[in-house]
Amino acid sequence: MCGRFVSTQTTDDLAQYFSAEVPEQALEENFNVAPTQPVYAVRAAAGNRSIASLRWGLVPFWAKDIKVGSRMINARSETAPDKPAFRRAFTKRRCLIPADGFYEWQKIEGQKQKQPFFIHRADEEPLVFAGLWERWMPKDEDGQGIPDATPIDTCTILTTAANETMAPVHDRMPVFIPPTMWDDWLDPETDPARMRDLMVPAPEGLLTMYPITTAVNSVRNNGAELLAPVRRDES
Repeated sequence: MCGRFVSTQTTDDLAQYFSAEVPEQALEENFNVAPTQPVYAVRAAAGNRSIASLRWGLVPFWAKDIKVGSRMINARSETAPDKPAFRRAFTKRRCLIPADGFYEWQKIEGQKQKQPFFIHRADEEPLVFAGLWERWMPKDEDGQGIPDATPIDTCTILTTAANETMAPVHDRMPVFIPPTMWDDWLDPETDPARMRDLMVPAPEGLLTMYPITTAVNSVRNNGAELLAPVRRDES
């Protein structure tokens, strides 16, 4: 799974990297992105790519309460195409979610506290998660849409089985979309069946990782110091 990640790229950097329009809203750099926080996502827009700020945690259009999004920060790639919460988004609303890297926690035998790791590309290029997005309209207590309410765009990150690099830390990992497939992934006219072939573990050698401080466990901690390598007995 992917429950926290790092996003420090500027809007100009992202616009250049994705050949996309610069987003109207700039987010502050975030070394500890957590569920329900705003994140950058690249979407298709009139034949081009646009970058927007979306709420992390997909809220299905039919949901009565936005709070359900906190349980939908990830979607299993094996079931997302058919699951009611993600089926429509997988068919027509796919997106790319950029990140510097992400965090995962490894169980340590004989210890209650898990060891956090920072995982990133070995070549230091940005990671590009496969994402889905949805537009949700605020609703009243009866589940009816509120007139003139502002729609909220939300997103989720697709996951798959871990590759050999990730397996010692966790049995799941995010799905990554290579640049050659960005346009196909974003295009709502692309046959969704073709996209299933992309939802596989990352190739070996793409990622590297190292242990970091357990300070990352608290979302209140947010700074570059979270990325400093540590020995396991120092974490």
